[in-house]
Parts: sequence; structure tokens; C-alpha cells
Amino acid sequence: MTPAQLAFDLPHRPALGRGAFLAAQSNAAALAAIEGWRGWPGGRMLLVGPRGAGKTHLAHVFAAGCRGAGVVQAAALAATDIAALAALPGLAVEDAEAVAGDAAGETALFHLHNLTLAEGGRLLVTATRPPRDWGLALPDLLSRMQGAPLVQVDPPSDALLAAVLVKLFSDRQIDVTPSLIRWLVPRIERSFAAAGEIVARLDAAALARRVPVSRKLAATVTGLSLDSGDMAGDDA
Repeated sequence: MTPAQLAFDLPHRPALGRGAFLAAQSNAAALAAIEGWRGWPGGRMLLVGPRGAGKTHLAHVFAAGCRGAGVVQAAALAATDIAALAALPGLAVEDAEAVAGDAAGETALFHLHNLTLAEGGRLLVTATRPPRDWGLALPDLLSRMQGAPLVQVDPPSDALLAAVLVKLFSDRQIDVTPSLIRWLVPRIERSFAAAGEIVARLDAAALARRVPVSRKLAATVTGLSLDSGDMAGDDA
């Protein structure tokens, strides 16, 4: 195995607890809704936001608060014991639009929705778009999803994106300088997904090259150039 291959095999564990969640104006409403799970109208909530906006983190915050709750991918529902999931005190179903067009998946989510609420549990459903845009073929499921209260996570501000980058590096036990974060923020897509991708690429490149994560490495990995101002500083 080459050093480059080894770099991609090294695991990391993201921090998904409430204490690690970075609250900001863009996610304040979503966080308040998740923390208020006991009072959800009808016992359900739909969490909508762009890929990598923090929905998975919020799903785990919900599961930790609603003790005994679980988190499952919607794509796995058709092959899962729906009755067992519905018996949990709460459940977060992630990426719900993945069932669209799959008759078994749509049926499974429909029955899970009905059984969970009948059992008095709490159901959190996450997606990147509102239900009307999923392309559901099962009218009853579409009706149930559209009838659920909806809260949205907005794209992050520069300050939040910077904080997320620091957290993502910390998850991988990488110390970075403020100047690197300032360099990255305006140069990547304004999303947590893009932040996660660049952190993973920089981590892999640093391990493969056996060098620290720096602006110079970031410029090499992204293909962007460093100007004279960027070259100043101890992490260039």
C-alpha cells in the first residue's frame, strides 16, 4: 500500500453532539425546532436544506435528545423492519427524497409515518427540497409529507462557514491557522458539503505528501494561485 492509499484509509469521527453544533442565524430556526421535538404538531417535522447544511448533525441532536430514538437512511427503509422502527420513541429518516420513484421505498416510508405517529413516537424527516419536488408517485405519501410542519436550514454565512471549517479540521485532529481559514472561505462554494470536501482533500494531500495543511497546499489542491498577500505568513 502506498502512502497516498494509506492516507485515504485513515478514519475520522465527526462530532455530532449538541455541544459541537455551531448555531447561527442561518440555522437558528431549525435548531429551535429540533430542540422543541416534544411539541411538534402531530409528532412530526420536516427538515429541509441544501446538501451538507447540517441536517445530519441536527438529526443526531434530535436522536440524542429523544432518548432511544434512531437515525436511518430513507433508501434503506424498503429492506428494514418498519414495525421495529416505528416502535422506537423517535426516528430521524434522512434524505427522504431518495425513495421517490421506488414503489417499495415510498410504501415503506408511508407505513413508517403512520405507524410511528400511531405509536406516539416522534418522526423527523430530512430532505434537500420540499416534498412537492421529490417526484413521489404515491399520493397518500405526498399528502402526509406535505402536511408535515417544515423548517428550513439556509446556506451558511462567511462566519459560520469559517467556524465549520475549523470544526471539520478539528474532527480530523488537524490544527490550522486563521489565515488558512480566511483564504479558504471566499474560494469554496458556500455550503457545508463543499467545506467537508475540501477538508477531506487537504487531509489526504497532507498525509500523502507528509506536509502540514497550509495555504500553499490548499492552492495546490484547488488549483488556485496564491497572490503576494497570500504568500506572507507562517503557513503560506
